[in-house]
Amino acid sequence: MVFKRLLGSLGVGGPTVDTVLDPGATRPGGALTGQVHLKGGDADFDIEHITLELVARVEAEHSEGESEGVVAFERFTVGGGFRLGAGQRHSVPFTVTLPWETPITELHGQGLGIVLGVRTELAVAGAKDKGDLDQLNIAPLPAQEAILEALGQLGFGFKSADLEYGHIGGTGQQLPFYQEIELTPSPQYAHQVNEIEVTFLANPGGMEVVLEADKRGGFFADGHDALTRFTVGHHDSHDWNAEVDGWIRQLVEHRASHGSHGAYGHGDPYAGHGHGGHYGHGDHHHDDHRRSGPGMGTAVAAGAAGLAVGVVGGMVAAEVVDEVGDFFEGDEEDEG
Repeated sequence: MVFKRLLGSLGVGGPTVDTVLDPGATRPGGALTGQVHLKGGDADFDIEHITLELVARVEAEHSEGESEGVVAFERFTVGGGFRLGAGQRHSVPFTVTLPWETPITELHGQGLGIVLGVRTELAVAGAKDKGDLDQLNIAPLPAQEAILEALGQLGFGFKSADLEYGHIGGTGQQLPFYQEIELTPSPQYAHQVNEIEVTFLANPGGMEVVLEADKRGGFFADGHDALTRFTVGHHDSHDWNAEVDGWIRQLVEHRASHGSHGAYGHGDPYAGHGHGGHYGHGDHHHDDHRRSGPGMGTAVAAGAAGLAVGVVGGMVAAEVVDEVGDFFEGDEEDEG
């Protein structure tokens, strides 16, 4: 869904801007296309630049608890250097490349509750106006989709998804925040963990998959979080169910004596371990994993996408729409 709004102008009688994204979701690292429509004001104006800014609603932990805020994570100048006549209409088409770590907002068309936006900044005569904001929809990469689908087939359920401000130590993370997809455990692991969290850190050459298990405390041991990390290629072929099940087994069964790792971005939970390795187990590259024919990234069957079907268990569609509306309305009020 594209939000088309004529918001804000550079003073009374100034030009207005309306950015329209091409329909459909794009993917991390993919091309975002659309057009910026300008309408001239009461006089001629020199348009210095038109800039698109990618923004996200992000949670941050601090000494007083948690808070939410809007974080800009990429900027693209898509036009400028021309005069817009009084009342003149002018459109600027654009194609920009999204960061590889752009969070996913949907799975098989089901919203995950992640809110991203594209904000348009128009600079005229030294004044800047951020007056147009559009919702950004991001579908998963094939490998991300295959891994989530495998988790659904293995019995894990979608709980929630959010964006956390901070850095996961020892990874190649580029953005100032990371996405966590929280899953309820499958019956097989329900007695061992409260939840599993998945983070994807994609890059041009492949993707890091960071898994975190919130373990249940036993009679003789306190519960603590455990971390593990794997790397996969964008076009790897796996028996993804077997592959992901192996990851989960290693994660759950590994009871290292590191204790709770604390919040991401506080220290380096991967210090001393090889890049792409299993936490506490040295190097463990994806080439060592079992391969068994084509992946499942393109196979979406009824009942197979358990995570997508289960999304209503964590946040119903109406709640997602409300959050999106609040985000854009709040931005409109802030920008005036």
